[in-house]
Amino acid sequence: MVAVQEGKVLVTGANGFIAMWVVKALLDQGYLVRGTVRSPSKAKHVREVFSCYGDKFEAVIVEDITKPGAFDEYVKDVDAIEHTASPFHAKADDPDELIVPAVQGTTRILESALAHGTNVKRVAITSSVAAVLQIQATPHVFTEADWNDASIVEVREKGVQASQGGKYCASKTLAEKAAWEFVEKNKGKLGWDLVALNPPYVFGPAIHEVDAPEVLNESLRDWFFTVFKGSKTKEQLSSMGSCWVDVRDLAEAHVLAIKKQDAGGERIIVSAGTFKWQDIVDVAHKFYPNVSPMDETYDPKTATHIIQYNTEKAAQLLGIKYRSMEEDTKDIVEDFKAKGWI
Repeated sequence: MVAVQEGKVLVTGANGFIAMWVVKALLDQGYLVRGTVRSPSKAKHVREVFSCYGDKFEAVIVEDITKPGAFDEYVKDVDAIEHTASPFHAKADDPDELIVPAVQGTTRILESALAHGTNVKRVAITSSVAAVLQIQATPHVFTEADWNDASIVEVREKGVQASQGGKYCASKTLAEKAAWEFVEKNKGKLGWDLVALNPPYVFGPAIHEVDAPEVLNESLRDWFFTVFKGSKTKEQLSSMGSCWVDVRDLAEAHVLAIKKQDAGGERIIVSAGTFKWQDIVDVAHKFYPNVSPMDETYDPKTATHIIQYNTEKAAQLLGIKYRSMEEDTKDIVEDFKAKGWI
């Protein structure tokens, strides 16, 4: 399909942590943006943040993304779609609290794009490495060929007794699988192609509406309480970690995903690299003295990273450049200072 170098882009869940930066990146590169939010109160904040762009940004209300036809009116005059709306929290009882809106929200936007998106040429969805990884006992490098089928098995077998991580991973895996299955089922009918972006932990300053650290999105809340409130022990700081990406780099990847023709039809892992929480605490200490106690025995050169990702595809197809952990951490600390939280 033809890539989208200009025009109007629909961003779903536009008031979210990632989505707000996606909207900003699109606007900064000259696109017109229509963002969907669930309520007038949420629309108020995004309109205020992006008021400096004038009529290049509009916010519209989609109360229920699982409702058939929810996006029909809003895809008719757009050239691309960035689907970021999906629940992410660690408080689900029934796995369907996460799975149903994740899967149905994804299929609804694709149904609308098929039926009414006459001008749509590219759809990019925010998936996750949660749809890629498997829990490992030994170090492993995952690629876009991997799928987290184990989480689906876990929720089917255990239901409400499944782990919170399993419930979330299953929601992301099933949602992304549903997207690719929709494309395969409707092959020949589509005037657009699909890209899935799979990020790990997403960190960075927050421009979405949030008035306290407790109501931050999951990854950034974990960051705040780990770095400033001692929510992890010294042993956990040096042993726990994963991979990460700055939210602004992920937003840029979303723009590149609709700009780059060769990205069509691909799932792409977007990751800046590995970390242990102690790495972040060490860097944060450079910019703010009152951080969690450090494990002085920790040596990053000898740390074992069980989960790693091959990011060659992102480099090849998107040519993305990643911010350093130092830049990411400095900007988060400055943001939290400005908010009066530290």
